[in-house]
Amino acid sequence: MSEDYQIDNIDRQIMEHLLQNARMPYTEIAEKILVSPGTIHVRMKKLEKLSVVLGTELVINPAKLGYDLTAFIGIYLKESIQYKDVVPQLEAIPEIIEAYYTTGGYSIFAKIICTNTNHLRTVLNEKIQAVSGIQRTDTMISLEQSIRKKIPVQLANY
Repeated sequence: MSEDYQIDNIDRQIMEHLLQNARMPYTEIAEKILVSPGTIHVRMKKLEKLSVVLGTELVINPAKLGYDLTAFIGIYLKESIQYKDVVPQLEAIPEIIEAYYTTGGYSIFAKIICTNTNHLRTVLNEKIQAVSGIQRTDTMISLEQSIRKKIPVQLANY
């Protein structure tokens, strides 16, 4: 399969339908965009092989499982060269659900979920700040998630 594969309107329509409902059967998508179910299957295999589509995702409401606190942690490293050693240690902390290597003030910006402020204090003091290579952290508690979007498949022409 060629890396120079051009994503076309059919691919975009398939992805758009699956973004709206990842459980939608290929036969239903095929009916909606007037192609065969086999076409949907082949196109999805191509998109997966090219890493355009990385998989499907089950989205769980953390609050329903008792995680009532979301926080963002700005992490300062002692030395930027320690990034590759720090990340695996952070990945081992179950409360960290996302982390990004960033420019600006922080070396790493992480999203964590906790059950309450006591849990947050424990995660910060006993887990995150105990990671070798971390100099200090800044914590911001989220009061509400205002926006959650999926990536737009139909990009504007610039």
